[in-house]
Amino acid sequence: MSMSMGYGPADDKESEILLNHSLDLGYTLLDTAAMYGMGHNETLIGKALKSRRQEYILASKCGIFKDESGKASINGRPEVLKKTCEESLRRLQTEEIDLYYYHRLDKAVPIEESVGALGDLVTAGKIRTIGLSEMSSSTLRRAHKEHPISAMQSEYSLWSRTPEFTMLKTCKELNVSFVPFSPLARQFLTGKCKDLTHYTDDDIRCTNARPRFEPKAFAQNKKLLVPYARIAERADCTMAQLALAWLLAQDDNIIPIPGTKHSDYLVENAQAGDITLANEVIEELNELINENTVSGRRYTDPIMDSTDSEKDREDKINT
Repeated sequence: MSMSMGYGPADDKESEILLNHSLDLGYTLLDTAAMYGMGHNETLIGKALKSRRQEYILASKCGIFKDESGKASINGRPEVLKKTCEESLRRLQTEEIDLYYYHRLDKAVPIEESVGALGDLVTAGKIRTIGLSEMSSSTLRRAHKEHPISAMQSEYSLWSRTPEFTMLKTCKELNVSFVPFSPLARQFLTGKCKDLTHYTDDDIRCTNARPRFEPKAFAQNKKLLVPYARIAERADCTMAQLALAWLLAQDDNIIPIPGTKHSDYLVENAQAGDITLANEVIEELNELINENTVSGRRYTDPIMDSTDSEKDREDKINT
């Protein structure tokens, strides 16, 4: 996503080099979406890696794209999902997408209808498997009855713990892989995000949609990085590697997808897979950074209310 939108400017030529470098390093999963740059990211991957298509698992997403007025919107109608898939296949320059996610829940369309349409795409050989993104356990169960779901993608990191309410358990029960996005907390957990003043206006961390990056909350959250950095030093790894190693330690069905535009970070992130954290380090991290010690919610109230995955939190609290 960061190669196309959300995190300031990116250079297509440098991104093409980085994508190829990722495969050279042994990365085997690339995650994109129709809405990343409104088709730009898929086009970039198709151009950069057409000759290497068999070297990686390709994941993309449908359900958020431009409506008739050109505005991005959530739309889970079967005919729209199928049309979006055809457009994605063309941009990606491939005949089949390995893992195709329904990006966000359209609450006006029953999940069975949306997933049923994706099942038709499996039958037609357009996609191999189906995933869901930012949805609740109850929605996953309904979807799984309609067609087997292979992966659930949601935000999960030391400071975003919603999946721990019920989703991780549900995925384990249904044999669904769990794919955490923003596993580095939008760069916060790398220790490199200490000053927001140099970010451009189009950087999503500088909008009011993400309260944890607003000045007062961010000033409080930065204080957590001091003891966090000491833990990373004791574990003989970088702060980014510590965050990824913590995620990998949660379960063997968890596949984090850190994004980057920088070659050095690409290498650094890859090395996190070789790190095994002691149980006492994991416990120390859990106590230091969690949703009770972090200031601000991950989204504003309107966005939180519209995100189906938050239903797991509400259901857990109500019971």
